[in-house]
Amino acid sequence: MYIHERWDWQTAYPVIRFSFGGGVLKSVQHLHETLHRQLDDQERRHDLPARYPDLRSRFQDLIVRRSEQTGQRVVVLVDEYDKPILDNLTDRETALAMREGLKDIYSIIKDADASIQFAFLTGVSKFSKVSLFSGLNNLNDVTIDANYSAICGYTQTDVDTVFAPELDGLDREDIRRWYNGYNWTGEAVYNPFDLLLLFDKRQFRPWWFETGTPSFLINLLAERGFFTPQLARLRTGMELLSTFDVERIATEALLFQTGYLTIHQADEPILGHWIYTLGYPNHEVESSLNASLLSVYTNDPSQSFAHRLCLLDLLLADDLMGLKDLFQAFFATIPHQWYDNNPISRYEGYYASVFYSYFAALGLDIILEDATNHGRIDMTVKFNQRIYIFEFKVVELTPEGRALQQIKDKGYAGKYRALGQSIHLIGVEFSRASRNVVGFEVYSQPETPSSAP
Repeated sequence: MYIHERWDWQTAYPVIRFSFGGGVLKSVQHLHETLHRQLDDQERRHDLPARYPDLRSRFQDLIVRRSEQTGQRVVVLVDEYDKPILDNLTDRETALAMREGLKDIYSIIKDADASIQFAFLTGVSKFSKVSLFSGLNNLNDVTIDANYSAICGYTQTDVDTVFAPELDGLDREDIRRWYNGYNWTGEAVYNPFDLLLLFDKRQFRPWWFETGTPSFLINLLAERGFFTPQLARLRTGMELLSTFDVERIATEALLFQTGYLTIHQADEPILGHWIYTLGYPNHEVESSLNASLLSVYTNDPSQSFAHRLCLLDLLLADDLMGLKDLFQAFFATIPHQWYDNNPISRYEGYYASVFYSYFAALGLDIILEDATNHGRIDMTVKFNQRIYIFEFKVVELTPEGRALQQIKDKGYAGKYRALGQSIHLIGVEFSRASRNVVGFEVYSQPETPSSAP
């Protein structure tokens, strides 16, 4: 209804459409064959047989002749404009060749500007104008534009109205927590793929993650030794979010542009200079991404799942000392070459990453760098009416026995006493030499009345 009164429905524009979503292209020759085949179809439907053999001339000629044929300028639509490159990111030479082949085609849109009314290109990534659109520099990028934030998903209003008949028996808060949260500085949206399968199957599962997550992404995160807790609260600027190219792919740009991180906050501390706080969009992405990372660490998904199941059992049984044996067993399964290739393994951040990924993979309520009036707690976990406060130390960097003592000295538990729940203080100490947990101390405080100061 919103668009109906704002559009001139009496005027029809000819449309030329390309799509790269129908398969994986593994060579430039295959790319050219696909484009020629799509041009064949459009020329045949409009009775405009090809007059030139090469792609550039053929595409430009079709634009001009369709405009002349209809008396209207042409609309050009390109769906998944970047897929031929993304499908080959693990093969740098082929990816670069694909980029050059596409650049040659997209430059035609600029050259034929006089015959084009509107061009709309959709894709996952944002390649720079220099790398892919050097000949098409008049694009209006609407990726981070509040006016278009809800263009590709279902809003909360959609769920409450259009899908109201589907909500019976499903908790709305669970639906929001699992599948909502994608945001591009405007209204947040739900993942359409997830919602439609949820309403059909009536089960909460990582539907999108199971079908859409490339293995190279998980392997890249593991190889770079990225500090996984940072993914929940990553601050970056537009220059990094806009940098996506075959030669250099910033981790935050890759995760943002592929949908594994979204914008939580946008600030302009200095006029014209924006800082974006990124984080997981929802429970599905956070738990599934961390579960996949744990599997890569050990190269054994079944063992990783068994460890996560054991962690859940220990938490349910309130067996805190059993956690020490579990994490010692996990660190012992990580191959030594993983440490050798990852400089982060020298710091406490690496060990904290592993702990965080375990709890995040279970979908638990986690607060990182939990602020108090005496400092910051490394990690707080809320589960089953209990509060777990973790402090991590590397013994080569600080005296042994300091992790638990720091929690006590700083009075970190005070922040949560008013909740009236059991509070567990857990100091975890690692050794770079043994590459494992060497200290694990627990101090449990009993439940207190919720009215306690």
